[in-house]
Amino acid sequence: MKKICVIFLVVSFFFSSACSDETSDPYLLPKPSILQYPSEHEKVDGEEVNLYCTSWRFAAETNNLAPWSTIPAECADCVKDYVMGRGYAIDLERVSEEASIFASSVEFSGDGKDIWVFDIDETLLSNLPYYIDHGFGLELFDHSEFDKWVERGVAPAIAPGLKLYQRVIDLGYKIFLLTGRKETHRLVTVENLINAGFQNWDKLILRSPDEQHKMATLYKSGKRDEMVKEGYRIRGNSGDQWSDLLGSSISQRSFKLPNPMYYIP
Repeated sequence: MKKICVIFLVVSFFFSSACSDETSDPYLLPKPSILQYPSEHEKVDGEEVNLYCTSWRFAAETNNLAPWSTIPAECADCVKDYVMGRGYAIDLERVSEEASIFASSVEFSGDGKDIWVFDIDETLLSNLPYYIDHGFGLELFDHSEFDKWVERGVAPAIAPGLKLYQRVIDLGYKIFLLTGRKETHRLVTVENLINAGFQNWDKLILRSPDEQHKMATLYKSGKRDEMVKEGYRIRGNSGDQWSDLLGSSISQRSFKLPNPMYYIP
């Protein structure tokens, strides 16, 4: 019995000592351990950089970031590895497959007014060769330099985009191409599209001179409004920017392609 009492007193002593270090109030429990997560502004390296940049890319793709003009400097290699690797290709294929499944499920009205809207850049045509030379989004966007690239007319097709394009044509949709490219680039854009394998679209809509300074969301919403007023039903819409998809007269289903290199509001 004496041994039990001694043990109890010793345990009680250590417990009371530990509690007294936390607080002098006997009715308060000791403070719990709190996990401290590093803020996005803290310097990180190695695996932490990969985690941070994966999180940043997720936020960019889900439209959770405030408008941004360049990718974070520490994410340059991560973005490069993604767009040059298998991950980007798999993501593009997934979007194409899901869009194709939906396109096949739509019941047409039979009046020729069911349409699918496609953006062009990073949706049908890839500007990756341009961005390889311009930091994969690390540099501020240079309109004049990009115009020079467009005028070369050598952007390759995005293979899953071409596959979806051909599929929706086979299903009987009318194809409207709605791009932020300038009207002055119509001829070179047509040639580039045809050379890359895209044919038989019904409309190609480019920005007129008086639309150059419109935000993309407003510009593309306005063009979709016109389609709806003309009696068209926008069944599907494919684009790499949220500004391709949001706004007014949105499609029955919208399909966002990945693009961590730039953001267009």
